[in-house]
Amino acid sequence: MNSTTFASFDGTQLALHRISPENGTAGRTVILLHGLFSSAEMNWVRFGHAKKLAESGFDVVMPDLRAHGESAAPHGAEAYPPDVLVRDAKALVDHLALEDYDLVGFSLGSRTAVRAVIAGLTPRKLVLCGMGLEGLAGWDKRAAFFIDAIDRFDDVKRGDPAFMAVSFMKTMKVDREAARLLLQSVDDTSADELAAITMPTLVVCGDQDNDNGSAEKLVAALPDAHFAEVPGTHMSSVTEAALGDAIRDYLID
Repeated sequence: MNSTTFASFDGTQLALHRISPENGTAGRTVILLHGLFSSAEMNWVRFGHAKKLAESGFDVVMPDLRAHGESAAPHGAEAYPPDVLVRDAKALVDHLALEDYDLVGFSLGSRTAVRAVIAGLTPRKLVLCGMGLEGLAGWDKRAAFFIDAIDRFDDVKRGDPAFMAVSFMKTMKVDREAARLLLQSVDDTSADELAAITMPTLVVCGDQDNDNGSAEKLVAALPDAHFAEVPGTHMSSVTEAALGDAIRDYLID
């Protein structure tokens, strides 16, 4: 894996990880966007999904989102304008001068991918993992939950609804001040806005994942979408080989 950085639209340095086909051929690029409090390594590399795609001929590009992983986590509110992650995604596509590419997201990465397409990105195919309709239209409630977890970080005990989120933040050594600012920059996406997503789209969700609402309702709201179910909860589905299989099979079809 090759890791570098690039300057986003405002000069913020974002980490960029890349796994290319071993035969050296220039395959179609696929961008993988990870989830909240996670990283490219945790969501896409550790459990083999990125390698699986590279072995299938894809040039796999994985940024660490702003305030995540090895990317910068600025503390000034000016570094988190509305839809900052969408602007970062567009800056990445511009940086790599991509025209023919696929776009994949998990959870916050899916939300970012959806809003990036609405804002003008044109991937050939789109894959949304760990996302339902309510997770797009009801983001304010999700953001409030995570902001509360950050604010009560030192007082959350086992049995508290925020315990898993706090535990994951501890594992990932999340910069809580930066994460709090980032959470306030993400906007809701209405069902009406989804009409702009006209490319073929796969919605992948764990059979026990209800964190972001109904994946089936999201499929129904998209113009050209299909559904794939994999084992697991929201947190565990990314550990399943079936997730990488579903992404690969859809993109190579």
